[in-house]
Amino acid sequence: IGVVSGEGFGLPVIFLSSFLLLLPVSLPHGALFTFGCRLYAEVHGRPSSWAVGKVYLYETLGTIVGGTVFVYLMLPYLHSVRIALIVSLLNLAVCLMLLKPFRQGRILAGTSAVALVAVGCILFGRGADQVHRLSVERQWQGQKVVYYGNSIYGNVVVVEDEGQYTFFSNGIPVVAAPVPDIAFVEEFVHIPMLSHPEPEEVLILSGGVGGVIREVLKHPTVKRIDYAELDPMLLEVLRRFADPSELDDPRVHVHNTDGRLFVRMSPRRYDIIFVGLRDPSNLQVNRLFTEEFFLLAKGKLGRGGILVLCLPGSLTYISEELRDLNACILRTLEAVYPHIRIIPGDLNLYLASSSPEVSRITPSLLAERMRERSLEVSLLTPGYLRYRLHRRWLDWFSASLKGAREGNNEDFAPLAVFRSLWYWNAIFAPSLRGWFGRLEGIGLGHILSFLLILTFALAFLLRLGRSSGVPFAVASTGFAGMLYDLMLVFAFQVLYGHVFHQIGILITALMSGMAAGSLFMASFSERVRRDLLCFAEIELAMIVFSISLPGTFLLLRSNPEGALIRWIFPVLSFISGFPVGAQFPLAARICLKSSPKLGTTAGMLYACDLMGGWVGGLVGGVFLLPVLGLTKTCWTLAALKLSSLVVFFASSWRPV
Repeated sequence: IGVVSGEGFGLPVIFLSSFLLLLPVSLPHGALFTFGCRLYAEVHGRPSSWAVGKVYLYETLGTIVGGTVFVYLMLPYLHSVRIALIVSLLNLAVCLMLLKPFRQGRILAGTSAVALVAVGCILFGRGADQVHRLSVERQWQGQKVVYYGNSIYGNVVVVEDEGQYTFFSNGIPVVAAPVPDIAFVEEFVHIPMLSHPEPEEVLILSGGVGGVIREVLKHPTVKRIDYAELDPMLLEVLRRFADPSELDDPRVHVHNTDGRLFVRMSPRRYDIIFVGLRDPSNLQVNRLFTEEFFLLAKGKLGRGGILVLCLPGSLTYISEELRDLNACILRTLEAVYPHIRIIPGDLNLYLASSSPEVSRITPSLLAERMRERSLEVSLLTPGYLRYRLHRRWLDWFSASLKGAREGNNEDFAPLAVFRSLWYWNAIFAPSLRGWFGRLEGIGLGHILSFLLILTFALAFLLRLGRSSGVPFAVASTGFAGMLYDLMLVFAFQVLYGHVFHQIGILITALMSGMAAGSLFMASFSERVRRDLLCFAEIELAMIVFSISLPGTFLLLRSNPEGALIRWIFPVLSFISGFPVGAQFPLAARICLKSSPKLGTTAGMLYACDLMGGWVGGLVGGVFLLPVLGLTKTCWTLAALKLSSLVVFFASSWRPV
């Protein structure tokens, strides 16, 4: 697709590249489900609906095992080529097992055996490492890669150029060493530090290594620095390739934990809190830019304490997307802090405080404190401070924000994520600019109106064609299942921080619920006398669950410290997965009564399930959760399932 290392790109390129890369695997994966259902029914001589339920159950169990093994056993210890070879080895072994009873498949079995031996030799020899090295060199063509590794939190890469190292986390440059971005580091650190008369206690949330901590330590008043960084691998690599002296200072205390979780748990009060992440581009980072976090940080600031953060900016032109992103965070800050000082630039610097002193800082005051503290800096001369803090920049910035869209950034309504995505795509996919603007204008009323029209249209067409509403119900359940997963993981992160293993437990619990639901329905489907009524009851259960989620989240947020309440999330995940797994075997049984073609029916339902999940992941992650928020997303799900229930009844009811 012509993308080189270091190049940014928008959603169309991401979609196309993902589609092309996954197509060779996903296409046979989908076909295997259809063939598996038919083969399982023939081998066991049982009803077709029973076979569909069993295959769906086994696939779910395989997903649970595969996800667990991948996250906890493979990802931390093996590179991608070895993981791919292990999966290939398992598939070839299964292929040989399936071909064993068939004499006609001897040629294919022989080919598979040869491939099995070849893959094994590459896997257990040096070939895997050589292929991996070539792959990394190809991926980072033109760069000298000195380190490449994966942790459970992401991918870490270090490239070197004439003694200068650039550290990438998930493809994004986060640190330059030993020479950092001097302009950014000095402005980001020294302007806030000089704005406080005597900063002693400092907290840095991510992005501290590579210049920030070193500059903070230049202030003689500093007695303690707490530095929270989530990924221990990133710190380990920074110690290895960058100057570790700033981390070895006795005043620096490193904490390998989620930044927001650390703020909530820390008993200390700070003079300065630095948010080292520059853009709320995803749900994880956004948790440090919400109204709830600003309130939390306010409670951890001492007298005259300052919260410091930065956002993308410009001193020449502020686009509509950049305007709305900055306005969203500024309004959110204003809802918590009475005094905010903004220093516009290529990165807009925000200083928020309960003290009016932050609004009264002047270039001469900062220059005087800089002389008192004997700071050695490269950029922040008195003249430069007069230039950066000149009133005209703030007046121009304030005028540029006029006409911005309304909306604050909240934990359960992360609007800044959407606006950050809009800003990013305006740069790398300009054709999508208009679409993002229209999406933000869509409200819950528009969605409910659309669902109402869709319900009547589908009910009429299906009645007219004497078709079943089951496929639509299955697709909507796939949509709901994906959104349940997103919402529960998202809410857990908001309330408890990025505790990765516990989030893995949530996903495992959801998949276990799906497996339990599938097992229950596959085992007891023959005892179910009224299939249509049972199907409707599952639909109704999902409606009730969707409506109950917002209240449950609010209850949990009111008491986030309770250990017992924390374990309610896995229970909720299990409950959300149960009807999703139970509905599929029952849907197959209903459809097979009118269409005895097992392969066609299983493939059609499976396609509806996956398509619903795909749309749910895309629409839910990009639009519903960021723009509508958690509560309205739950209401949207309830309305969607009510729509599928009405369509199901309308298509299934026959006059006597």
